[in-house]
Amino acid sequence: MASRLSSRTARRRTAAVVAGLSSTALVLTACSGGESEGEGGGSDDPIVVGISLPLTGDFSEPGKGVQRGYEAWAQFVNEDGGLLGRDVELKILDDQSNADRVVQDYEALIAQDEVDLVFGPFSTRLVVPSARVADEYGMLFVEPAGAANEVFEQGFENLFYAAPAIADDHYNYLADHILDMPEGERPQTVAVASMDDPFAQGTAYGLRDKLADGGLEIVVDEVYPPNTTDFSSIAAKIDDSDADMVIGGTQYQDAVNLIVALQQLDYQPDLAAFSTAPTNPEFSAAIGSETEGILSPTGYTETASWPSNVDFVERYTELHGNPPGEDEANAYTTGQVVAAAVEAAGCAEQGECQQELISWLRTNEVETVVGPLTWDETGKPQGAHLIQQYVDGEIQIVLPQDAMEADFVYPKPAW
Repeated sequence: MASRLSSRTARRRTAAVVAGLSSTALVLTACSGGESEGEGGGSDDPIVVGISLPLTGDFSEPGKGVQRGYEAWAQFVNEDGGLLGRDVELKILDDQSNADRVVQDYEALIAQDEVDLVFGPFSTRLVVPSARVADEYGMLFVEPAGAANEVFEQGFENLFYAAPAIADDHYNYLADHILDMPEGERPQTVAVASMDDPFAQGTAYGLRDKLADGGLEIVVDEVYPPNTTDFSSIAAKIDDSDADMVIGGTQYQDAVNLIVALQQLDYQPDLAAFSTAPTNPEFSAAIGSETEGILSPTGYTETASWPSNVDFVERYTELHGNPPGEDEANAYTTGQVVAAAVEAAGCAEQGECQQELISWLRTNEVETVVGPLTWDETGKPQGAHLIQQYVDGEIQIVLPQDAMEADFVYPKPAW
C-alpha cells in the first residue's frame, strides 16, 4: 500500500495534538494554535464533539478501533484548517459496553458539557439508547456501527448510519453467489451460531434466511450471551451436524474462541463466514494463522480508489504504522458526513443549527472513504457491502466480480 501513496508532507501544516485522560473521559484536542480566551462558541473556540465509546467491556476491541478512527479524523481536519476555520476537540467517554452508562454519557455530554456535536458509539446495543437521547435534544446523530434493522425501526429523524449497508444486507453478494452455484456443487447444510446482539444476529440471520429460502437446510441455529467464553458445547453441536457451511454472527473474541473450539474438534466446513472479526488485524495470530478461505462482509477496503480514501490511508498509515481497518474507516466516515453538513450549513452548535444539519443530509450525497453515501428517511444507507476472504494469507475482496481482488475460494482449505 505504501508504494501506491504519494507524499503529502510538503503541503501539511503542523498540528499539536493534546490528549488528556481521566478516570471517566479521554479528551482529545487537536489544534494548531493556543487555547482560545472566548467562551460560548465564539469564532476562536474549538468545535467540541461529544462521544461515548465501549473502551472497556464486551465491545472494547472494536470500540478502540472506532476511537482511533475518530481521533485520526479530528487530527487530519485540524491539520487542514479545521471546521468552519475552527479547531475540533473530541471529548470521549468510556461507556464500558453498558447501555445504561451510554445514556448517562450522552445526557452529560449534551446537557452538562454542552458539546456542539455528537458522534455515535459502537454497536447497535448502544446506538439505539444513545440515539434516543440525541433525538430528545434535537441533535444530529451520525453513527458508525449500528447496522441492525431495529435501529431504523425506532422512528428516529436525526439518525444516519455512516456505512454502505445495514446488517441484514451485509452478505447479499455471498448469498447470491452460493445460490447461483449448480445445486450439486453448492453447500447443502448450514450451521449458525450468533451472539445475542442485534448487529451480530442481523448479519448472520440475513445470510441464513436467504440461504434457507434458496433451499439450503439449517441444521444448527445457536444463540449465546455476549460474555460467552466457553464454546465447547456449541462447537460440538456444529461438529456433530457435519454442516457444509458455518455462519458466525460474531464480534471479535467470540469468533476467535468459537473457531479455536471448532479447530480442536477438527471440524472442516466447505465455507466459513464470520462477521466483523476477520477485519481485525490481530485475527490471524489469534486463531493460529489458519485463516485461509474464511469469509466476512466489509463496508471498507484500504485499496479503494475514492480520493478521500487514498488520502486517509496514507495519512493514517504514516500516523500509526499500519493501514486503517473497517472500524477506523467507519468512524472516519462519520466525521466526514458530519463535517460535510457543518460546512454546508455554516454552523455547528446546539439549537436550530442541528435541524439544518439533519435536513441537509436528508437530501444530499456525501463523498467518503467508503464511497458516496445517501440515506432514506429512516437513516439507512443506500448501498451494499463487499465480501472479503482470506486468499493466500491475505484478506482480499472476492465479491462482487467488478470489485474482486482475488478469485472466490471454494471449498475452504482445512484449518
